[in-house]
Amino acid sequence: MSRQIEDYALIGDTQAAALVALDGSMDWTCLPRFDSDACFAALLGGRENGRWRITPRVVRGRPRRRYREDTLVLETEIEADGGVVRLIDFMPLRGAAPDIVRIVEGVEGTVAMDVDLVVRFGNGRITPWVRRRDDALVLIAGAGALCLRGDIDVRGENMATEAHFDLRAGERRSLTLTWFPSHEDLPAPIDPFAALRETEAWWREWSGRCKYEGPWREAVGTSLRVLKALTFAPTGGIVAAPTTSLPEWPGGARNWDYRYCWLRDATLTIYALMLGGYVEEAESWREWLLRAAAGDPDDLQIMYGVQGERRLPEYEAPWLAGFADSKPVRIGNAAHDQLQLDVFGELEDALFQARRLGIAPDEWAWSLEKNLLAVLARRWKDPDHGIWEVRGPLRHFVHSKVMAWVAFDRAIKSVERFGLDGPVDEWRARRDEIHAEVCARGYDARRKNFTRSYEEQGVDASLLLLPLVGFLPIDDPRIAGTVAAVERELLHEGLVLRYLIDDTGDADGLPRGEGVFLPCSFWLVDVYVQQGRDDDAARLFERLLGIRNDLGLLSEEYDPTSRRLLGNFPQAFSHLSLVNTAYNLSAHPNSPARHRGDGHDEPPPSV
Repeated sequence: MSRQIEDYALIGDTQAAALVALDGSMDWTCLPRFDSDACFAALLGGRENGRWRITPRVVRGRPRRRYREDTLVLETEIEADGGVVRLIDFMPLRGAAPDIVRIVEGVEGTVAMDVDLVVRFGNGRITPWVRRRDDALVLIAGAGALCLRGDIDVRGENMATEAHFDLRAGERRSLTLTWFPSHEDLPAPIDPFAALRETEAWWREWSGRCKYEGPWREAVGTSLRVLKALTFAPTGGIVAAPTTSLPEWPGGARNWDYRYCWLRDATLTIYALMLGGYVEEAESWREWLLRAAAGDPDDLQIMYGVQGERRLPEYEAPWLAGFADSKPVRIGNAAHDQLQLDVFGELEDALFQARRLGIAPDEWAWSLEKNLLAVLARRWKDPDHGIWEVRGPLRHFVHSKVMAWVAFDRAIKSVERFGLDGPVDEWRARRDEIHAEVCARGYDARRKNFTRSYEEQGVDASLLLLPLVGFLPIDDPRIAGTVAAVERELLHEGLVLRYLIDDTGDADGLPRGEGVFLPCSFWLVDVYVQQGRDDDAARLFERLLGIRNDLGLLSEEYDPTSRRLLGNFPQAFSHLSLVNTAYNLSAHPNSPARHRGDGHDEPPPSV
C-alpha cells in the first residue's frame, strides 16, 4: 500500500472513530464502537476490504487539509481539473445512532467528482445486501446495517455504490452514513449542515475549557482533543488507539489491537486531561474503573473493553493483507491475561493525583485501592510481563518493582494528606522493603546504572521514570549513571528505543524490528528538565513536535531513518506524553516540574 500512516486524519464522536486519507478515502471505520468490527478496512488491505472515497476525478497537486479551529472537523481542499473543491468530514456527537457526514463544496470552477462506497462488514470480509428503503440506501449483513442518505444520486456497480457528478463553485452536496441494528427501523435522518454547526460548537466549547496557557498551546490542544476523542463517552473508558495491527515495523509481526482500555494508558490519559482542566473525564473514568475492576481484586486485568468486558480473545484475520504487507492482522489482544505489576502503581498514582487536583475522595474507590494493595503486598515479588508486555519469559523488571513502590508510596500519602484510613505502618514497611531490594538487585555497581531487570545487565527506557516518580532524586549518582547509560545505549538518531533487541528476539520473545517508541523520548525530555539541561530538553521536545503529521497527530512509534510514523494511530500514550512534557517544560502552576523531591514530599506528576 502506497499510503503512509501520517497520511491519515482522525474524526470521531467519542464512541467510535474513522481514519480519512489525504486523498479523501475513508479507509478505517468501526461502528458502533471503537472495538466493533470494521466496515471499512482498506487501511489493512485494499479497496476490496471496504472504503468510502470522495474525490475529484483528476487531482492536481497535493491536497491541503486542516482541522477547523479547536475542533475535530476535518477540512481538505483539493485542486483538480476545472477548479478547487473542499471536503468536510466529521462525526456528529451521537444522538440515537452514529453518523458520518461528508460535505463537499465547490470553491472554484466546475469539477468532475467521483464517489466510491465499498462496504465490507466483518472487518473487511462480508459483502452486504443493498436495497432502497424510503429516502435511504440500506446496506445490511448480520447484526449491523448502514443507511446512506444525501443529495448525491448513487447507483450500484460491481458490488459497490458509486456516483459521478459535476460540482460548481458555490454548490454544496452531502452524504450521511448511519449505522443501526439490522433488526430495527431506519434511524431518523439528520440535517448535515445543522449537525456541522452543532459539532463545531461542541468541540470549541470543550476546547475552550483548556487551562494550558504555555507556548505550545496548539500542540497541547490538539493532543487533548485526541485524548477526548478516544474516550468512550457512555462509560468513561479510554482506548489506547482506534486501530489494530498498524505495524511497529513495515513487514513485521509486531501488530497489535489497541482498541481497548489499558489501565496504564487510561490512568496517564486521565492525568493529562486533569492538567488541562477536564475534571469530569477523570470522574467518569474512576466510575468506569470501579465497574470494570469489581469482583476479586486478584482478578485485576491490565486492560478491559470499553464497557468493562474482560474477555478480549485474540485471533488473526488472514483475509487482510496488512498495512505495508505486515502480517498477521490481529483482532483482540491476548495480553489481557498478562501480569503487569506496574499497573498497580499507575492506578494508585492517578487516583492520588486526582485527589490532589481537587476531585473529592470516593469511599468505593478507596476500598478498591486498599484491596488491590493487599494483592500487591503478596505479589510484588513475582516476575511479570512488564510495561512492554513481553511475550517471552517472565522477569523481575525493575520498572515493575519501582511502580509497586509507587503504589504503596501514594497510598501512604493519601492517608497522610486526605485523612483516609489504612494500615500505614504495613505500607511503609513494604515501601521500604521494595526500595531496598531494587537498589540491591536492580543496580549494577560496576556499570553504575540500574538494569532492565534483575536477570539482565542492559538498560530499558522505562528506567527514565525512576526520578520522575520520585523513587530517587535526580541528583543521585545512580540516576545520573542510568540516564547516561540510556543515552549511550538506546539513543537512535537522537530518539530513544525502548530496549535493545538481538537477532534471537530474546528481549521480548518476538522477531527483531521496531521503531523508536515515542513516549520514551518525551520521558527523556522530562529528565532533562529535572537535570536542568534546558537546552537539551527544548531541542528534543521541538524534534518530537516535528514528528507529528500535518494535523498534529502522533502514532505509537517512529522510524527516524525513513522519517515515517509507525504503529497504531493516533496513539493516546504519545499524545498524553506530549501534554505532560509541555506542562513540565512550561513550569505551569499546576506542574511541579521545577521541584523534585526525594519521593517523600510532593510527588511529581505521572508521566
